[in-house]
Amino acid sequence: MIIVLDFGGQYNQLIARRVREANVYCEVHPCTLSIDKIKEMAPKGIILTGGPNSVYDPASPHCDKALFELGIPVLGICYGAQLMAWMLGGRVETAPVSEYGRTDIQISRNGRLFGSVSENTVGWMSHTDYISEPPAGFIVTAKTDVCPAAAIEDDGREFYAVQFHPEVTHTEEGGKILSAFVKGPCGCSGSWKMDDFVEQTIREIRKKVGSGKALCALSGGVDSSVAAVLMSKAIGRQLTCVFVDHGLLRKGEADGVDRVFGPDGPYDLNFVHVDAHERFYAKLEGVAEPEEKRKIIGEEFIRVFEEEAKKIGAVDYLVQGTIYPDVIESGLGDSAVIKSHHNVGGLPDHVDFKEIIEPLRMLFKDEVRAAGLELGIPEELVYRQPFPGPGLGIRIIGAVTPEKVRIVQEADAIYREEIANAGLDRELNQYFAALSNMRSVGVMGDFRTYDYAVMLRAVKTSDFMTAEAAEIPWDVQQKIMNRIVNEVDGVNRVLYDLTSKPPGTIEME
Repeated sequence: MIIVLDFGGQYNQLIARRVREANVYCEVHPCTLSIDKIKEMAPKGIILTGGPNSVYDPASPHCDKALFELGIPVLGICYGAQLMAWMLGGRVETAPVSEYGRTDIQISRNGRLFGSVSENTVGWMSHTDYISEPPAGFIVTAKTDVCPAAAIEDDGREFYAVQFHPEVTHTEEGGKILSAFVKGPCGCSGSWKMDDFVEQTIREIRKKVGSGKALCALSGGVDSSVAAVLMSKAIGRQLTCVFVDHGLLRKGEADGVDRVFGPDGPYDLNFVHVDAHERFYAKLEGVAEPEEKRKIIGEEFIRVFEEEAKKIGAVDYLVQGTIYPDVIESGLGDSAVIKSHHNVGGLPDHVDFKEIIEPLRMLFKDEVRAAGLELGIPEELVYRQPFPGPGLGIRIIGAVTPEKVRIVQEADAIYREEIANAGLDRELNQYFAALSNMRSVGVMGDFRTYDYAVMLRAVKTSDFMTAEAAEIPWDVQQKIMNRIVNEVDGVNRVLYDLTSKPPGTIEME
């Protein structure tokens, strides 16, 4: 295992993602993780992440200096590199010029991390401070025109630091650098596979639950479906799966979930279908603020589950399909909150269960799919379109109404149908229709209209933490637009969202 200590950078989970691409298991923990806990976990290596602070600011997050006395290889990235240098006696100060974005880096051949990296490569920089004087025992292994110590190493103590971000795709050979660290100084074999995760997780669930009962929040999406089957493999009929139709699902979604997971489906689940759409609509009436909508949906989900649990009898555990991007975006350690996911930051303070089990909490989306295939779940379910827990509530800008839900359902069904007809459904990682809060003048036939604008979104991504807008052929877009405008009442305009992530998020809210 490699431990990543989080110092507040927003995309620190990408470090774990890149390490796992080298088939080495990796977990992210807050920088406040105690030395005793680190010893107990016995990692092969430790990575210190980036962050927004200055190490010389007394209020900035630091780690225990004993970390550097454990005899474990340590890699510092950006803020983590500066922190290592600062705590070991080097100097860190404000750079004469801030570096941000793709930067040319000159590599020294005496660096252990750079043996397979080009002498002149490109790295992604994002800093205003820099290491002006490395600590004793370190050598400089890379530099830029601005940063005289873009990378430093003390190979004797197995301490390594890079000012740039090898975890992002903009760093051309970043994967090689991270792989060199985990397979070099750390001595990891690179043999971790998804079947290891599945087997280990099933053992851990059995041990935790024992003879208790668990209630799974099953939405029918990829994440909750994999979580449900994983739990079922572990504890069998001790699991009850509750599907809540909050009235914010895609067209035909509820019927589809019933077919797959209901009593006539292929899985031996205690399946309960709860129709709660009127309850959710009432709670959401007039609410336009995105975070407030998420919080309301999250709390109402929990209340429904609590009520169903009481009907079943004593239930000890609530199971959710939370995945790693949900955890990170909802805030980990000192990281900023992008948006509260209903199954993470959207939970109410009091939950009437002994504990929440999130068996997929440490997995990225593609890893969840791999786990699903390992569990024997059919490809058509494993590769279905991702769908957020709050559903269409966060694909409708502004207040939610039954009429707006109808519009999004109809437009989205057309969009998905035409994408599939064009053979693009497996090329795009996520695509959906959303409803703007904008109404504009149009003309249909000889009549003036004043209706809504539907927004289409399609992205390509491997980890769902960064994404690029997909290029959909113009003729396909035109066909989709014509069908939506002509077939969906209340719509007279269709827009395509070109925004990448960052600066946008994949969902609208």
